[in-house]
Amino acid sequence: MVVGVKEVAPRRYRESFGRYFEEFEIGDVYEHRPGRTITETDNTWFTLLTMNTHPIHFDAEYAKDSEFGQRLICSPLTLAILVGQSVADVSGKAIANLGWDDIKIPAPLFIGDTLYGESEVTGKRESKSRPTQGIVSVRTTGKNQRGEVVMTFGRNILVAKRGHAVDDKSENY
Repeated sequence: MVVGVKEVAPRRYRESFGRYFEEFEIGDVYEHRPGRTITETDNTWFTLLTMNTHPIHFDAEYAKDSEFGQRLICSPLTLAILVGQSVADVSGKAIANLGWDDIKIPAPLFIGDTLYGESEVTGKRESKSRPTQGIVSVRTTGKNQRGEVVMTFGRNILVAKRGHAVDDKSENY
């Protein structure tokens, strides 16, 4: 996690996290830690929240007769956790997510698996319409505890330049 500290009053400090646009370098890889062990509760709640009624995610009897032999973690949950894991390194100074693309799921994730993520910076450019911001592109990879790739995706993020993030300006943040 990228953490900075600024003095907000004499002998009083506030934590700030994330990277400014200038701090991203193409080719850098950020390993997102800690990992996250996915529980049955996580999977069940996510399927309920999103109204995903496919029984492969929450019906053990149905799932045991599938080719996987057990319940699968709902893939949008995997995506959401990987994005969440990357916030401190990738989008802590973000203005907005501009999009995700090329989502691949080469292997299943199961209840009890631990998900680890890493993101490689694949591109960056200054915004043409917002001089205080830039666009950063990353490719995120999620692996289980055995090192098997369970998901990859691209992401584009609008990121503040140094001196222009919310936590640079706000006394309350």
